[in-house]
Amino acid sequence: MATFNLDAADLAAVDFKGLINEDVMQQIWDISMIPLPFTDSIGSDSTSNAYTEWTQDRLQAQDLDNAQVDGADTIANNDTNTGKRVGNQHQISTKTIKVSSRARNSNTIGFSDTLAYQVMMRQREARRDVEGIALSNQASVADDGDSIPGRAGGFYAWLETNTSRGVGGADGGFAAGIVAAPTPGEGRGLTETLVRDIAQAVWVQGGNPSKLHSIPDVIRQLSEYMFTSSARIATLQRNEQGMSAATAVGTVNVFLTDFGVTLEMVPNRLDNTYLSGDTVPIPVANVGIYDPEYVTLGYMQGWRVEELQKSGLADNRQVAADWTLKVLNEEAHGVIADVDPTVDVVL
Repeated sequence: MATFNLDAADLAAVDFKGLINEDVMQQIWDISMIPLPFTDSIGSDSTSNAYTEWTQDRLQAQDLDNAQVDGADTIANNDTNTGKRVGNQHQISTKTIKVSSRARNSNTIGFSDTLAYQVMMRQREARRDVEGIALSNQASVADDGDSIPGRAGGFYAWLETNTSRGVGGADGGFAAGIVAAPTPGEGRGLTETLVRDIAQAVWVQGGNPSKLHSIPDVIRQLSEYMFTSSARIATLQRNEQGMSAATAVGTVNVFLTDFGVTLEMVPNRLDNTYLSGDTVPIPVANVGIYDPEYVTLGYMQGWRVEELQKSGLADNRQVAADWTLKVLNEEAHGVIADVDPTVDVVL
């Protein structure tokens, strides 16, 4: 019912934009500042060339016929081994910021300097980009200095020893200076047996993996499976220190396998799916079992903010890093590829 009062609606309707001051909280609420589970868990070092290299070696297989006659001349024998030389290309990742002088001097909500705020946010985005790229199936590409940018071979492209792939899938791996992308196979559900098989394969090679890493959907499927009657696991255990008697625990986040391999189940919101090799491709995911000690980020130039040439009434900045991924020994890791996250985990 209409009133004859001068009310708040009348004040808000005054031309132009009304007579009521805005009530805006001077804070920005951002939920996208989330951890980088993969790149935060591995080390980093410096590099000096666009193509960086390192060497790998391993002990030779046991010789169960290792016996010599007393006094025998073994000068003709030679058990030396040279190992392997591998490498990866660097990739330059950037974010560009352009802010006008007026924007910098405006009375803004939640921050005092628009340029500083934009630089901060774009730095976070760039690091998120690197997290996803490092975890990808991406092949390495050399920068040609013209139209083709350098690309670092992704973690899952390196793996070729301890792998399980869907039908039609094939390993990538390092050869002749190039990290090749794997061939996607048909999507399939994750199984407990596959987890145990790959954990065992890595351990047999000499690895001691500590992380089981995938997209959230897959980690949830695996956790939920652990509570089913078909799971071949011993009694579920948890550390109840600090918990009240009413606390409900509905997840498994550590899986102790055979051989003493303890895997922390790590969901990553920045991990990616890719299309399977099915006739009708579906989004599938990788499940990585890895040892953070044997993978690192290499920086030819670390994260920095560069001041670009001023253009008229605008200030320009660029966030940049020249980086690569160094999978120091791919035998220390394993992958269960082509996992359909919509399929329940089974035995």
